[in-house]
Amino acid sequence: MFASQPAPPSNRVFEYEVGGFEVDQYSEAVEDMILLYEQAQKKPLTKGERGRVGLKVYSDSGPGLSTPEALVEAVVRSLEKRGYDRNEIFIMGQSANSLRDSGFLPPLSKRAYDFHRVFVRPLDGGQYYHEKWFYDSPLPAKSAKYWIDVAAENPFPAKNEEELARKSYLPVPLLHEVDFWINLPCYSDHPILGVNGALMNATLWNASNTTRFLNSPATAPVAVAEMGAIPELRETWNLNIVSLERYQFVGGPIFNSLYTVSEPIVLLSDNPVMLDSLMAERINEHRRKNGFDPLPEQMKILEFSEQLGLGDRDIALMDLIRAN
Repeated sequence: MFASQPAPPSNRVFEYEVGGFEVDQYSEAVEDMILLYEQAQKKPLTKGERGRVGLKVYSDSGPGLSTPEALVEAVVRSLEKRGYDRNEIFIMGQSANSLRDSGFLPPLSKRAYDFHRVFVRPLDGGQYYHEKWFYDSPLPAKSAKYWIDVAAENPFPAKNEEELARKSYLPVPLLHEVDFWINLPCYSDHPILGVNGALMNATLWNASNTTRFLNSPATAPVAVAEMGAIPELRETWNLNIVSLERYQFVGGPIFNSLYTVSEPIVLLSDNPVMLDSLMAERINEHRRKNGFDPLPEQMKILEFSEQLGLGDRDIALMDLIRAN
């Protein structure tokens, strides 16, 4: 049984400096940080009653700016050490095309849906949503900056188009099929929300009919926070692991190689708000160095998420633990 009210996230952020970006180097980093996390939590990541784990990857900016394949394989290997077989782990991403472009799905000619024998579930097919599980927002698709094709955005037939346009369906496997799931974001700036990272990957990149929010600076931060605070999603959302192999500081989330940087760092935390706040500082550092205005000091996405219990955002409260 899961607790009805998950414990608030800690302020711990584990940092590991890798010697390179190959699978073995990522594996060493991930395993060491998970061991330290388990010790800090005094609770191992063991196989539970449901016997499954989900990995939410980011591939929506294309192959230049996506969760590294080697990092995903490293996480899978750590889960195998904790009793999970590969057929008990699945990868979830927003779009089949972007997952294929980023290396998580083989070419269509292969007629396969696995990444190194780990099943991949694209959300855009609609089969992993259920009409009973949705986030309801008063921002309909037609009030966004651009007219949204509701039929393309939502997987269910329109009984009442106006009502359907208000609904964003949630990924049922991450709510009801797993012992826990791990968020594997990739970072960039974002013109509406400021930072595109852990919070976004777990919410707006994890549901249907969310294009409407991406054009609304007033509503998008609220949607991120409220989606992230849905109890069934929070109960199973265990960890956030991010590689700084490549992240973008200007022009995101559309990939532009001219504005990307690379650091040999992997970060792990149960606090997505703190991670996003930390990465916003890193993004701002590179924006200043290159003559661009910094991101806003007070980002609503962080403020609202903190208010709804998704984690502290103040970097001064961070407990940074260097794992090597």
